[in-house]
Amino acid sequence: MNRIALLPDHPRPLLFAHRGCSSLAPENTMAAFKTARELHIPGIELDTHVCASGELIVAHDDTFERTAGDPRIVEQLTLDEIRSIDVGSFFAPAFKNERVPLLKDVLEEFCPAMYIDIEMKTRKIRNDPLPGLLANLLKTMGDRVTNSVTVSSFNPMAIRAFRGMRTGIPTAVIWGDDKGVPPLLRHGEGRWIAGCDYLKPQYAQVSRFSRFWLSKLGRRPMAAWTVDDPSVARKLAALGTEGIITNRPQDMPAEWRLQGAGK
Repeated sequence: MNRIALLPDHPRPLLFAHRGCSSLAPENTMAAFKTARELHIPGIELDTHVCASGELIVAHDDTFERTAGDPRIVEQLTLDEIRSIDVGSFFAPAFKNERVPLLKDVLEEFCPAMYIDIEMKTRKIRNDPLPGLLANLLKTMGDRVTNSVTVSSFNPMAIRAFRGMRTGIPTAVIWGDDKGVPPLLRHGEGRWIAGCDYLKPQYAQVSRFSRFWLSKLGRRPMAAWTVDDPSVARKLAALGTEGIITNRPQDMPAEWRLQGAGK
């Protein structure tokens, strides 16, 4: 199977600020993404859901309970309802009234100067609108997102559906040893279902052996999450891990961070 190259024009390791610079600003907000840009971090990682009115919004959880004390389900809220939610105050008073951004607005603001990994948040295995909506959005953006965007998910069916829409965007299956991940998908098995282009394992599952049989033999690069210790990040890079996803990009080696300088 032909693989789509993982952001081939960008230096290695690829460095992604996890949910933006989420150790310095509220996650998945414009403030977090702008902080990453100000620090010259070359890439960001974010999460997207489909809301009830059909727009793609940027948020991680199924509800806003953790970030706003609001237990309502994201996908059951309209965009107008979501825009009324303060997702900044939980982090610090200085971020009061920070709002949930539209994915479209984030892409227009930060691409192509920064590269972005978009994680599709969905548990559906059929009749899922998210892959199609995302593919259509990326197609409308054309050159802005060419070689600037990747798409990933824990859900291999979502990746398979997205790949079928032939966007030319590289895709990855995510996995980790977590109770939220089905046992049959905790060691990368979803890659066979998805037919993805690269791999996103939890960093603790990356070793010389796993990289050989998962990555090298399968001819798929790896991007590991979530790596906040610079010494661990260096070891992963030395093993050949091509991407590092971190909550603390400001602590990573300067030569990785300053790849984003001057853009």
